[in-house]
Amino acid sequence: MTIKSLGSGGWMVDVRPQGRTGKRIRKKFTTKAEAQQYERWAIATHHNKEWVDKPRDRSSLTNLITLWWDRCGSTLKDGDNRHIKLKATDRRLGFPRAIDVTPEAFAQYRAQRISEGIARKTVNNEHRDLKAMFNKLRELGLFHDQNPLTELSELKLPQTELGFLTKDAIRRVLSAFEGDNLKAAKLCLSTGARWNEAARLTRDRVYSDRVTYTETKNGQHRTVPITADLAKEITEGEGRLLFPDIDYDLARKILKRVAPEIPAGQATHVFRHTFASHFMANGGNILVLQRILGHSSINQTMVYAHFSPDHLADAVTLNPLVNLD
Repeated sequence: MTIKSLGSGGWMVDVRPQGRTGKRIRKKFTTKAEAQQYERWAIATHHNKEWVDKPRDRSSLTNLITLWWDRCGSTLKDGDNRHIKLKATDRRLGFPRAIDVTPEAFAQYRAQRISEGIARKTVNNEHRDLKAMFNKLRELGLFHDQNPLTELSELKLPQTELGFLTKDAIRRVLSAFEGDNLKAAKLCLSTGARWNEAARLTRDRVYSDRVTYTETKNGQHRTVPITADLAKEITEGEGRLLFPDIDYDLARKILKRVAPEIPAGQATHVFRHTFASHFMANGGNILVLQRILGHSSINQTMVYAHFSPDHLADAVTLNPLVNLD
């Protein structure tokens, strides 16, 4: 009998999955059902020898990155970019073995990066990419150690200021822009699009006074109505791309010159913030804004809630000073 009762001590599994000459497995369980389940697993999987501790994976991080790229990374939409960043992280870490990428070692690495003036968000992105790579390799059965970064939390980020353009600032910016940069800016201000989403737009994505963004950050398509006048303006010409002469660097320089109040690092993204801020200030619905911006979570959109004219308005009428006399 491979399962026997131990009385109040539970149940014992005593089995040799590979026969009399094979390894003997003895294991205690609280209930008989658990013992039976384990017995079935041991017999069914004895050829895999999953109960045997495997040696630590001594592959180099370089080889694991190559393996990730060959089996998974090359198929991802942002795979090329992530591959480049992973190799850069590997180089900065000193081309370590996988077993040397410990929580302590990576914590020291990111502390060094911060001391060099690298933004916390950038360091967190490096952390996230490396952690995701280990998870994928484990999922594919190509890395059997524990993910070394699972227990290491990302750095906390300070809440960043969301800059937006006032109506006067919008007039200054649009007066300074011209050509495809002007058209793209108007489209971003009208739909909350990211600058690169507008830059990749093709003529077939504008139909019946609606713009459909397909190459988005989260991969989800979204369609936003625009005015007939704007639709006519941005579809002038015959080329496949709507804005073939768009110039991000020029747009950024103009923004810094005519709207120096924009927080550092936001550049053309200020158009997206401006749309969302004015949308809420004009009485827009936060759930509608979520759909327009393409946010997967309402928490992302809630950063604009305070622009609503009704935001926490009860604080005026329900505070303890009201009717105090």
